[in-house]
Amino acid sequence: MQRRHRAPPAGPADARGRRRPPGPVRVPPEPPQQRQEVGAGLDPPQHNGGRGARGKAPAAARIIQFRRDSPMSVPTQHDGMEDGGGSLFDEGPETVPFERVPPNDLEGEQCVLGGMLLSKDAIGEVNEAGVTNEAYYRPAHGVIHDAIMDMYGKGQPADPITVAAYLTKSGDIERIGGASYLHTLVQAVPTAANAAYYAEIVVERFKLRRLIEAGTRIVQMGYAAEGEVSDIVNAAQAEMQAAAQLGAGGGLERVSDLDDMLEEYLVSMDAPPPERLPLPYADLQAMLPMEPGDLVVIAARPAIGKSVVLLDIARHVAIKHRMQVLMSSMEMSRPQLMERIIAAEARVPLNRVKDRHYENDDRQRIHDAALTIGGAPLVVDDGPAATTVQLRSRLRWLQAQGRLPRVLVVDYLQIMKASGKRGQNRTGEVDEISRGLKELAGEFGIIVITAAQLNREVEKREDKKPMMADLRESGSIEADANAVILLHRPDAYDKEHERAGEMDLIIGKNRQGPTDTVTVAFQGHYARARDLGTGF
Repeated sequence: MQRRHRAPPAGPADARGRRRPPGPVRVPPEPPQQRQEVGAGLDPPQHNGGRGARGKAPAAARIIQFRRDSPMSVPTQHDGMEDGGGSLFDEGPETVPFERVPPNDLEGEQCVLGGMLLSKDAIGEVNEAGVTNEAYYRPAHGVIHDAIMDMYGKGQPADPITVAAYLTKSGDIERIGGASYLHTLVQAVPTAANAAYYAEIVVERFKLRRLIEAGTRIVQMGYAAEGEVSDIVNAAQAEMQAAAQLGAGGGLERVSDLDDMLEEYLVSMDAPPPERLPLPYADLQAMLPMEPGDLVVIAARPAIGKSVVLLDIARHVAIKHRMQVLMSSMEMSRPQLMERIIAAEARVPLNRVKDRHYENDDRQRIHDAALTIGGAPLVVDDGPAATTVQLRSRLRWLQAQGRLPRVLVVDYLQIMKASGKRGQNRTGEVDEISRGLKELAGEFGIIVITAAQLNREVEKREDKKPMMADLRESGSIEADANAVILLHRPDAYDKEHERAGEMDLIIGKNRQGPTDTVTVAFQGHYARARDLGTGF
C-alpha cells in the first residue's frame, strides 16, 4: 500500500475550532488511521447477493475498532509496542469505505508535550487537567507522556535530552520517532504558559472518542439482545456516564495544603454553622448531625419500625421543612405510602385510613392534613428491586430539572438488585449495593438514608437487643456507613412489657459524634414515632 502524507494543519485548535499559525514544526508521518464506523448497521442494504462494497460483508456485520489506545481494540502488527517492532507512526492496515477518523488534535498533543518538556510547572498543569497516556490519539505521544511523568515523579528534570536518554534506556526511542522528534515537540509550542489550554483541547477530544466507543458498545448490546431489556438499558446508561466523566480532571483540585485548610476554617469561624438535615426526633438531631455525602443505615428485624422511621424522616424534611426528598420504596406502593402519610399527618388510625371507615372528625382531620401535605417536594419511586444505576439515573433526571433531593431514602438495602456481574454471591451483591449508595451520596452531595435487615441472631438473645454484628449478609454496610442506627422495641416480643409503646434508636456507629441510645414513643397505629413527652 502506498504511504500517504498530508500537509501539517495550521496549528492547535482552540475551543471554537480556530487554529493559530504554525511554528517551525516538522510533523512526523501520521499515525495509524484509527477509525471507527459509527453508523454500522444503518447503511442501506446492498443488492449484490448480501455483500457490501468490494464483496465485503454489509455494514451491519462490520465493526471497525480503535487500535491499541482503545479499550475495544485488538493488537495489530502496526502497533509496534505489542509485537516488539515497528514505529508508532506506522500507518494502519488498509481501510474500508465509509470510515471516519475519530476526533483528535495531533498538533494540540504536540503542544502539550512540548510545554511539559519546557517547564516543570506545565507538567503539573497538564496532570491537573486530567491528561493521561490514554488521552493521546497518537500512541507515541502516550509513551512520551509516561516517560515525562515518571521522571517528574522521581524529581528528575524532564527535557528533550533527559527524556531521550530515558526512552533509549527503555528501548522505546525509535518507536516514538527518534530523539529528534522530542526537539520537534519543543519547537511546536510557542510558550509553555499555554500548556493547560492545550491540555483542555486534548482532553475534550479524548472524551469525544470515548463517547463514540460507548455508543458503539451500546449498539452492540442492542443487537446482541442478551439478558433483560432493563439490564441492557442500565448498562447503556452506565457506559455513557462513565464516558462522560472521563477527563474530568486529575483530582488535584481536591488536594489542599494543611495551611489552606486551616485558613478556610478560620475564615468560616464567624459564619453560620453548617446546615444539618432536620430530623423528627430532637435528641437524635443533637447526637447525630447528618451532612451531605453521608450514608446512614437504619437497621432492625422485620416489623420493628424501619419503614416508620424512614417515612418519619422523609415527611419531616419534605412536608415540614419543604426540602426535596426522593424516596425509593421497594416495600410499599405509592398508595400504601400515601395512606401512611395521611395517617401520620392527620392522626387518624391507619386501619381506618386503609378501610375508608372514618369516625367522628376523621374526614376533617384528613382534609386539614391535605392542605399541609399538598405541594411538599417528596418524589416517590415504587419500582421493584431498584439498582444503584437506576437511582443514579433518577437523581440525574431530578438534577437536570433543578430538583436534586437533599436526601435519598431507600427502603430497603437488601431488596435492591446488584447491577454488577451475575453469579456473584449475595454477600458480594450487598457489598456492591452498599458501596454504590455511598458513592451516590458523595457524587451528588446528598444524604442517603437506607433501611437494612438484621439477622436472626437478635432473637436468640434474652433481651432481643440488636448489635452491630447482626447486620445481615455484609460487613461492608458497617464499613461504608457514616452512621448506623439499630432499632429495638421491647413490646415487639412482649406485649405486656413495662416499656410498651417505646422504641430505642441505638446509635451503633457515629463518625460525627457519640454512640448512645435515643428513646422515642412508637405510635404504630398512626404509622409514626414521636419524641417522648410531646403528647398526642
